[in-house]
Amino acid sequence: MKPEVIPFFDESTFTASFVAIDPDTKRCAIIDSVLDFDYASGRTDFRSADKIIDYVQQNDLRVDWILETHVHADHLSAAPYLQQKLSGQIGIGEKITVVQDTFGKVFNAGTEFQRDGSQFDKLFVEGDRFSVGSLSATVLHTPGHTPACLTYVIGDAAFVGDTLFMPDFGTARADFPGGSAEMLYASIQKLFTLPDDTRVFVGHDYKAPGRDEFAWETTIGAQKSENKHVGQGRAQEAFVAMREKRDSELAMPRLIVPSLQVNMRAGHMPPAEEDGTVYLKVPVNKL
Repeated sequence: MKPEVIPFFDESTFTASFVAIDPDTKRCAIIDSVLDFDYASGRTDFRSADKIIDYVQQNDLRVDWILETHVHADHLSAAPYLQQKLSGQIGIGEKITVVQDTFGKVFNAGTEFQRDGSQFDKLFVEGDRFSVGSLSATVLHTPGHTPACLTYVIGDAAFVGDTLFMPDFGTARADFPGGSAEMLYASIQKLFTLPDDTRVFVGHDYKAPGRDEFAWETTIGAQKSENKHVGQGRAQEAFVAMREKRDSELAMPRLIVPSLQVNMRAGHMPPAEEDGTVYLKVPVNKL
């Protein structure tokens, strides 16, 4: 089973979104969408999402799923807007509740903010199966970057979010609350049990030194042999030491404050205040 995979790359956040299509039924899933956000002005727009909508409509596709691999800290999700325009169920991992509890406290979201994942249509667990048209899909829980990270295996294609990057760039950070380098290593080893010819679609790319073009597709076999952080059978102890040292030197993502507040709500903004305006909070000296 081989879905057709159409990438949409947002260079401002280095995010790869995907439309995974069943060619037989023309049904599809949208993975890790982007809502454009200008931090300086506090304004959103839908340029990136509209490109996906235009593609879906021009090709007479039907959307079954709008999937999130995790609660992103570097871009806002356009899931509610896509659902309004195209239909489809919004899905994420069941451990979203852990993320909601953690960041509900960080942003003092109040008792009106539900921490049970009810903002999403479907909470997936390890081993869940679903379909995209006639294509069979499986869910793998791949925590480490965050506790809620999932990989969606749709046919021969694995959408790994931030668990792996392109082989020449390595792996994602594991220092967010609830993440860990040990868990990330274990999740990657789980992915390495997939067939070597499984196509791997990564959630970000930053053009590794010496590479001139952005890239987002590789294979499990290439990751096992070439990934600069975990390839060639690198041992857990060495990986964890490398990952923790590297993470200690990284700055926080530019959009982490707005992204977490919106994405833990399935892409919805916080409720408007008494003046009718939506506000995003900046916790000072807390993150």
